[in-house]
Amino acid sequence: MTVTALVPPTVPTSAPSATPPATDGDSQAGPTAALPGLPQALSSRARTLAGAVRRRCADLARIESPSGDAPRLNALAEELAAGFRATGATVHREPGPAGDHLVLQWDGQDESLPHLLVVGHHDTVWPAGILNDWPVTEQDGTLSGPGVVDMKGGLAILEGALALLADLGQRPHRTVRLVVVSDEEVGSPDGRRLVERQLRGAAAVLGLEPPHPDGRLKTARRGSTRVRLTVTGREAHAGNDAAQGVSAVDELVDQLVAVRGLAGQPGTELNAGRISGGTRANVIAGRAEAELGLRFATAEAQRRTLDSLARLTALRPGARVRTEVLSSRPAWQERSANPLLRHVRSLAAVLGQQLDGAPAGGAGDTNLPGSRGLPTLDGFGAVGAGAHARHEHIRIDQLAPRIALLAALLAVPLPRLRDRSEG
Repeated sequence: MTVTALVPPTVPTSAPSATPPATDGDSQAGPTAALPGLPQALSSRARTLAGAVRRRCADLARIESPSGDAPRLNALAEELAAGFRATGATVHREPGPAGDHLVLQWDGQDESLPHLLVVGHHDTVWPAGILNDWPVTEQDGTLSGPGVVDMKGGLAILEGALALLADLGQRPHRTVRLVVVSDEEVGSPDGRRLVERQLRGAAAVLGLEPPHPDGRLKTARRGSTRVRLTVTGREAHAGNDAAQGVSAVDELVDQLVAVRGLAGQPGTELNAGRISGGTRANVIAGRAEAELGLRFATAEAQRRTLDSLARLTALRPGARVRTEVLSSRPAWQERSANPLLRHVRSLAAVLGQQLDGAPAGGAGDTNLPGSRGLPTLDGFGAVGAGAHARHEHIRIDQLAPRIALLAALLAVPLPRLRDRSEG
């Protein structure tokens, strides 16, 4: 398969030339006042680039990248690295146990400022071979296929935004770093360390996950924890020696009833996603396990529930219960004041867009900075719907507005985002 990256075209003589101020500021005249002509140029070039970004998204979706499939994930990482390198990025590949991660950087015009961190991922929930019966398809103004909205569309949009700035002869106002992890869909058990490392000293964090289906950005996320309950019993013949056995399956069923009671508390939701156990119908099961997905509205609900799970004990003599946390993301709670959202809304208005934000139910890598109070917004990826479902799709007509918005965010100074400015 030949995949074409978005290489910036030659800059025409009509492209606006502007140098942003060396420091971030209040910009009372508007977020793009220091860059005359930029909004019109961004919107115009974004419309021109939208077709290439659509094709890029389709090409990326045709490179299958299931979580845990290192060869396929590494092939996509190589393709992404080549595409972003063409826009001026320096690229570092970080080996991971289930596939390589990427850390990329674009130097800013003022390198003394704290960097802007962008987070994304290139793994998907879809198994290898999914394209055989669900090919990438364009129809009725949408692009459908595995991973197009979550989140290959977001990666293609960022590549398009950076190509657009290069086309205009612009560099980002401040240094931009992008972390693309290979294990986000399973909780970023290894990729989290890279996100943690790049959070240090960041001015703000943007996420490339899809927005709400109506285009609103994501201003908060529920906490999420994956837990494995493992029950050990004692095998025995189900007819001749039933009294000698201890059924791990029966114990697990009763434990799940108890856990369901915990999930009924305010701010907590439970999904028993996978259950297995036993060997045969005539053998008392000696082992059983369940993998649970828990979501929390608040940090307190998360702490309370996980403490209760850690204290689970067997209900039957001879049985043993073990609780193992597989991955955990802290709750990112919405804040009453959100200067980053105000800034993005102002930029969107200058570009002729109406934009707002709202909390999201799902968790992601932006939970980490958001829970720590770092200025964070998610949902800068492709507008669409159906993540993790067979109707996954993006809206083609919304590609250009997203390209222009992301390019503007990279190009203009940030306002003061905290009480004590860090740049």
